[in-house]
Amino acid sequence: MFWRSVVGKLAVTILLLVCFVLFILSIFLLQFFENFHVEEAEEVMMETATKISYLVEQQENHSFIQETADLVKDPSSRVAILYPDGDFWVSNTSDEHLSRLEEDWIRNDPDLMEVINDKEEINKQIVLPDSEMEVIIVGKPILNNGGIFVYQSLEVISQTKADTRKIIFLAGGVAIILTTFFAVFLSTRITSPLIKMREAAHELTRGEFNTKVPILTHDEIGDLAIEFNRMGRQLKFHINALRQEKEQFSSIVTSMADGVVTLNRNGDMIVTNPPAEKFLENWYFENNITASNKKLPTELNMVLQEVIGGEEKVLREIIIQGRNYMMLMTPLYDGSHVRGAVAVIRDMTEERRLDKLRKDFIANVSHELRTPISMLQGYSEAIVDDIAESKEEKNELAKIIHEESLRMGRLVNDLLDLARMEAGHIQLNKEEIKVQSYVERIMKKFQGIANDNQIELILEKNIIAPSAVFDPDRVEQVFTNLIDNAIRHTNEKGYVKVSIVSNEQELNVSVEDNGSGIPEDDLPFVFERFYKADKSRTRNKEKKGTGLGLAIAKNFVNAHRGSINVKSKINQGTTFTFKIPQ
Repeated sequence: MFWRSVVGKLAVTILLLVCFVLFILSIFLLQFFENFHVEEAEEVMMETATKISYLVEQQENHSFIQETADLVKDPSSRVAILYPDGDFWVSNTSDEHLSRLEEDWIRNDPDLMEVINDKEEINKQIVLPDSEMEVIIVGKPILNNGGIFVYQSLEVISQTKADTRKIIFLAGGVAIILTTFFAVFLSTRITSPLIKMREAAHELTRGEFNTKVPILTHDEIGDLAIEFNRMGRQLKFHINALRQEKEQFSSIVTSMADGVVTLNRNGDMIVTNPPAEKFLENWYFENNITASNKKLPTELNMVLQEVIGGEEKVLREIIIQGRNYMMLMTPLYDGSHVRGAVAVIRDMTEERRLDKLRKDFIANVSHELRTPISMLQGYSEAIVDDIAESKEEKNELAKIIHEESLRMGRLVNDLLDLARMEAGHIQLNKEEIKVQSYVERIMKKFQGIANDNQIELILEKNIIAPSAVFDPDRVEQVFTNLIDNAIRHTNEKGYVKVSIVSNEQELNVSVEDNGSGIPEDDLPFVFERFYKADKSRTRNKEKKGTGLGLAIAKNFVNAHRGSINVKSKINQGTTFTFKIPQ
């Protein structure tokens, strides 16, 4: 809108200022010219009266005096002469409305008689009694009680004043028009660069830092345009620097192996990286909270309040889903005010696992080998000492010795295979496999075992990509281990559900049961060598494993560049999930 723009405001301001000045000036000019015309008329008439008075005093011929007075006076005025000898004469005039001045009226007017009696000059405005016309009259005394009176109608002066007023108003109107034109022109010239700067500023807010303001003048506004362009270049430089710093910071935080969570004073999570999100996901699962709520874990909130209150870093250890996390929370300051905190969360499970493995490895190997060796030694001694007398008894002892030797051989072979896989010497024979038929064949293999143990075996399929590339023998061994474990640790009337999702990106498999579950303390170690569930949780006590199955399964999945995970709750069930990328 024009009136709200800088051009309108500046033009209206200049116009109002000029109008105010012209108004004051016009008032003074009108007053000045009004007084000037009256004074000028009085001065002219007084000069006329003075000349006639000199003539009357020097001449005695009334006719000559009267003729000369008609020549000297203004045509629109009248001259009245009161001679010392008592004669009275009034001249003619071109103004038809200007009546004659009577001698009686002069003698009856005390102001006019001051000219004759007091010998004083007068100039005043009076109203003629017979015509009610307002006139201006001057009087000049002469010797021997005479006087000269010159008078003129005020209408002549009023007409002159009216003409002068028209000229003043015309000049004022022309001045206002010219002022309006130049005000708008000047305002446009001044504000045009400002409008360009406003448009450029709008472009800057949209991120167009290459926008430049044209330099139209070389005055202060031109200097402002130069500084504006310099500011745009500086903004672009600093924004690019900030963007690079932000990207660098984001890359550093994302690539950190430790979890990072940035919090404000209210406990809102501002920045999280993938390891921190994994920590939060485990906490949500353990506390039956949906991840969409984005609730801050209670442990973190308690430490946050402690950090805000004490303004010092705090170190805590948190155990979630059997994993050990060390959390160091440090306050963030805004000047001297704590505005939030940053928590660095490190998964110490591997360190704890390695410590435990280092302590338990020799004990586990000794324990696993001691039983078959003891049985081999005992039964072989029975044969040597002829305790078994009959051939059938000796064959039975020999059969037990053979089975135990096979068991010990399997244990040693598994250890050797596991060592080779961990050393990266595993060989994969990848093929393009039809997922649906492959999984159905494996499920049929376990259907009889599930029926014998009164367990419902469920298969859920979401086959988007019908084929997948992997080593069928190795992946089948993973399936076999996970499904067999699920059946062995599920009570009667329970279920084991196998879910398959096959798409262009990955093969996603989950094996879920509602069995006895895995203790939280054991969860970090289920994929380690010689891990075995508590024997009291094993439903089929006749079928015992070596404790190497899950470790081998994990190495097979890792060899396919995939991942395998477990989630479990005591007496609620366990879910193993592995993914093989395509």
